[in-house]
Amino acid sequence: MTPPAAVPAAPNTPAAPLDAPLRVGGLSLQSRLVVGTGKYASYAEMARCLAASGTDCVTVAVRRERLVNAAGENILDHLDATRYTILPNTAGCFTAADAVRVARLGRELLRDLGNPGSEWVKLEVLGDTKTLLPDPVGTLEATERLVADGFAVLVYSSDDPIVARRLKQLGAASVMPAGSPIGSGQGILNANSLRICLEYLKDGDPEYPVIVDAGVGTASDVAAAMELGVDGVLLNTAIAHAADPLRMAVAMKAACEAGRQAFLAGRIPKKLYATASSPLEGTITAPGRAT
Repeated sequence: MTPPAAVPAAPNTPAAPLDAPLRVGGLSLQSRLVVGTGKYASYAEMARCLAASGTDCVTVAVRRERLVNAAGENILDHLDATRYTILPNTAGCFTAADAVRVARLGRELLRDLGNPGSEWVKLEVLGDTKTLLPDPVGTLEATERLVADGFAVLVYSSDDPIVARRLKQLGAASVMPAGSPIGSGQGILNANSLRICLEYLKDGDPEYPVIVDAGVGTASDVAAAMELGVDGVLLNTAIAHAADPLRMAVAMKAACEAGRQAFLAGRIPKKLYATASSPLEGTITAPGRAT
């Protein structure tokens, strides 16, 4: 089957208005999509999908047993450190002490690579293996310890606005509330909680970065999150486990950009009744009667 020809761009199509980069923990990211590196069928597929997603920041689990696959390949050999900022994460940690230890390991590892993200950490302190929801007490404790240790902490949290505000008060560089449980693909389950998180976290600090982390399943979930006003979306499974991961990566890139532009543009208010988009003068208002 011959593939369809590409549709040529319309002449003089205006470019989208420029957007400021996403600033987190002293670094600037051009893409507002942060992509994970786990669960792909191969490292080669991972590399193709990362490139197609347009991301310039990827997150890597730094526990030793997760860096090398069954074939003996090291994931870091498949990530271009000159192209991507590598964000180490503490995935699989269930205590504050374990998360702090893994974060320090990641810092030393990335310092050796000369990666600008070496002082970053995506903090996860999980409550149990069934829900993979964050343990709020352990998360607060680990955040406080890592901030004191000089880390820029991007912290995975529930969508509880009170916990989110407390994490910011402890010095988290970014609070990242979950849209829904990790890998569930359920999308944004509680938009109102995210709106309150945004209100609390950005009160007096509108540039504070809020990133939705976990639970998105498809492109519309990313667009919906961005339209709420979050500053970015972090995802992994939605691309890696899609039927066509490469095509999904392209879709996620477009959705993130579209959602961000829609938020900046400002949606029209929702109304109970219709509002005509064309003037009503001269239209028929009743059978056989013209205005």
